[in-house]
Amino acid sequence: MSILHQVVVVFHKPQDPVNLAGTVRVMKNMGLRDLRLVQPVAYDPWRIEGVAHGTRDVVERIRHFDTLDAALADCVYVAAFGGKRRAHRWPLTTPRALAPVVLEKAADGPVALLFGQEDHGLPNEAIDRGQVLCTIPTTEHSSLNLAQAVLVAAYELHLAAGDATRTIERHKHHAPLPKQDEWERALGDVDRALAAIAFYRTRSPEHIMRTVRSLLNRAGPDARELTLVRAMGIEVLRTIDRVKRGLDEGG
Repeated sequence: MSILHQVVVVFHKPQDPVNLAGTVRVMKNMGLRDLRLVQPVAYDPWRIEGVAHGTRDVVERIRHFDTLDAALADCVYVAAFGGKRRAHRWPLTTPRALAPVVLEKAADGPVALLFGQEDHGLPNEAIDRGQVLCTIPTTEHSSLNLAQAVLVAAYELHLAAGDATRTIERHKHHAPLPKQDEWERALGDVDRALAAIAFYRTRSPEHIMRTVRSLLNRAGPDARELTLVRAMGIEVLRTIDRVKRGLDEGG
């Protein structure tokens, strides 16, 4: 079981089914699976799944509660999310700093990420239930869509947990990194091609080739791409050779 399965998202009196659908999609993307709703707006689970395709497992696990205390009762740690600082001194953090703390606490039981209503956020009595207040760094315009706020928090958790479960297949033309002898052959052919077209003239071949080497190093070509660079140099030499033979035969 993923450690992220110990993290629950709790909405205190959510008002918009669209945000529920957006949050379900986020949770599916980031490896979370449990959404708890305290006195939510009426919604149709079928419509939620219709907006957030492929999330039936998450939708089926949504739980409803009459009170916030009931929704948080089994949680060993609660992180309340809000955009405003409180007048009272309160432990403050950000999603990035919070992520490893949540994962550590999750080893002992469920950890809640607590979010408030779309228009007013969490009231003070709800924030009181948290051990920490998490604010998402923004510009002076600090109002975030509810599902967006969940995405920021869940993304940081996903990275901190190393839970990147989706494997991206290699491109069908994937090539390995070039070996050192392939580098030297390619650079040698480029050097000979530049010399053949009299590119150096008053320039230093050593300095030019060091720059070419540096450029290619920064580009980081794979073996197929480096072979293409070498082929360019070889084709320059072949073209010059064909031209010379043509002149000789015509002369």
